[in-house]
Formats: sequence, structure tokens, C-alpha cells
Amino acid sequence: MAKEQKKKLKGIWNLYQKSGDKLERKNRSCPKCGSGTFMAKHASRWACGSCKYTEFLKQ
Repeated sequence: MAKEQKKKLKGIWNLYQKSGDKLERKNRSCPKCGSGTFMAKHASRWACGSCKYTEFLKQ
């Protein structure tokens, strides 16, 4: 039989950070879609992949 390989955590677990006993979100949630949808942080904006809501950062 082949050796068992360890699985790396991918996907949504990369969007949380453990601090103490609780989990905190790394990214913001979309104001239109609600708390279940994360927004992506780009160099000049925050963008939601689901509803295409975009907030531009001030320079």
C-alpha cells in the first residue's frame, strides 16, 4: 500500500487567524452579501467575487 500523505489545509481555512481561543477573519465580509461572503483585498481596492461589489482604497 502507498504511504499516507498529509493533506494541506486549503480554501476557507486560509481566511481565518487563530488568536487565543477564538478565530478572527483576515478579510472583510461583503456588506451586500452578508457575513458568509469574504471580500478579496487587492492593491487598490476591496472586491467581492459573488456580487462584484467594489470599494476603492484612498491613497
